[in-house]
Amino acid sequence: MIKVENLSYSFPQKDLYNKISFTLEDGEHCAFIGTNGSGKSTLIDLIMNPDRYMFEGKLEITPDCKIGYVSQFSQREKTKEFTVFEYIGEEFIKLQNELTSICTEMETSLDVDSLLDKYQQSLDAFNALGGDDFESNINKKLNLANLINQKDLMISELSGGEFKLIQVIKEMLSNPDLMIMDEPDVFLDFENLNSLKNLINSHKGMLLVITHNRYLLNHCFNKIIHLENTELQEFEGRFIDYNFSLLESKIELQELANADTEEIERNDILIDKLRTIATYNTEASRGKALNARVKIQERLESRRIKTPFVYIKQPNIHFTTDNEIQQTIALKVKDYSVAFDDILLKNVNFQINSTDKVALIGSNGTGKTTLLREIFKNNHDSIEINQDIQVAYFSQLQGEMLNESNSILDEFFDAGFKTNQEIISYLSDYGFEEEGINQKIASLSGGEKNMLQLAKVSARKANLLLLDEPTSHLDTYSQIALEKAIENYKGAILMISHDFYSIVNCMDYVLIIEDKTIRKMSIRKFRKMIYDSHFDRDYLEIEQKKKNVETKIELALKDNDFVLAKVLSEELESLIKLL
Repeated sequence: MIKVENLSYSFPQKDLYNKISFTLEDGEHCAFIGTNGSGKSTLIDLIMNPDRYMFEGKLEITPDCKIGYVSQFSQREKTKEFTVFEYIGEEFIKLQNELTSICTEMETSLDVDSLLDKYQQSLDAFNALGGDDFESNINKKLNLANLINQKDLMISELSGGEFKLIQVIKEMLSNPDLMIMDEPDVFLDFENLNSLKNLINSHKGMLLVITHNRYLLNHCFNKIIHLENTELQEFEGRFIDYNFSLLESKIELQELANADTEEIERNDILIDKLRTIATYNTEASRGKALNARVKIQERLESRRIKTPFVYIKQPNIHFTTDNEIQQTIALKVKDYSVAFDDILLKNVNFQINSTDKVALIGSNGTGKTTLLREIFKNNHDSIEINQDIQVAYFSQLQGEMLNESNSILDEFFDAGFKTNQEIISYLSDYGFEEEGINQKIASLSGGEKNMLQLAKVSARKANLLLLDEPTSHLDTYSQIALEKAIENYKGAILMISHDFYSIVNCMDYVLIIEDKTIRKMSIRKFRKMIYDSHFDRDYLEIEQKKKNVETKIELALKDNDFVLAKVLSEELESLIKLL
């Protein structure tokens, strides 16, 4: 259906693809993965709009291939005020009205032949959408997404997560040959994430989905495309098996690389000896021996292990504080209420201590972001922040904390950095290289913008972090790096998140919004709630054990203990079989 062969493309600031090749065929559900800024969204746009790009190589798409697309940005504000049914069935309703209008016109027209042609064209389009079964198909999809009760609601009454699912349903029911989705999971709560999983798995056609969501990756795809360091790798099978094959490759290649390094070091010593001998012994044979040994060294250097899919750069996120405070109350919220058209939160009370790490959870649209923003502004009578506490804020609305017309360099001068070199050195930990430091923030990917926000939060050296969906748009490597940074942080954190892993790995307890109020919940009870209501308990428990074994393997590789790493990989393989 789609074939990409030896495709290369560059931006002015960097190369994106170097002779990449892959195919997409009917029935494949393909996850498209890679680090932030590697060019995933650009490649999707290139497939959809090849005439916009000057690229090398071949892009072959079956003639008349119909592509459906769901953006990572909802753009609800540009949507007409429809009911949910009218929005999903917009094209269907339009064709239905056309057929009715043509039939009415034929009753009085003398030119019946041209109207019959027009009627047939509209009928063909109507049947291509499922025709008489269209309303039934809408109901089936809405049931699958647990949204049937919202069928007659206005689009403006939906939460952001519900609207994203409605967008997915609308595109699926247009019967595309290829359905493309760019991070459709961003900001979805636990229930809506499960609904998205059901929709993806119910789709019979070809799917290409950019996602970093670990739950979806493990449950929805039979093919992986991995874009990394300008190169691309295809894998037929599950993401969990692909990840394991990468880890096995890493163990094998690191062992070989170590052997190469030892041999290169031995050669260096020998070359130095031969060079010393050649300086006082001018026999031709001495020079030949030196030249031969140098050529051997060059061959060893050229064959050193270099593979983009094993040595993936993980950012080094680090949250520090200038003012480490002894155990005290950092934040107190007393009798807080907020309403827009309806009451969102009423008489909310809680407090957070100076070292507490707390997840704020609740369904989409329950007021989490509103509360976090009010705490950051700190001008509400019901909110009290300890006078010794400095606050840093991460917004899910990237333009709120980043000036997108700035370059990366300008943004950090504005944040108080003094020199180019200071900024370059600081941002290298967050995956930004010197060559791209003058890029406009507007040109960055969603994940890169969030990484930039995390770098700004870290630079504040605050002792209370307010984080609103910080894992959104981040690749899996950056998500794990963020978890490590949170674990090592000595201050307090209040974090809105729908990422199960980040919550159970990093948080001390949960504040859950239910029935317009907030109650405290232990991580143990949170786990049980998720098991009972959303995800499979056995899967999540095994997934946690799997993560622990993977961590042990990484530590073994740091110590070059390849025997232990191989034993642990066998243990990991047995856990994967259970999954």
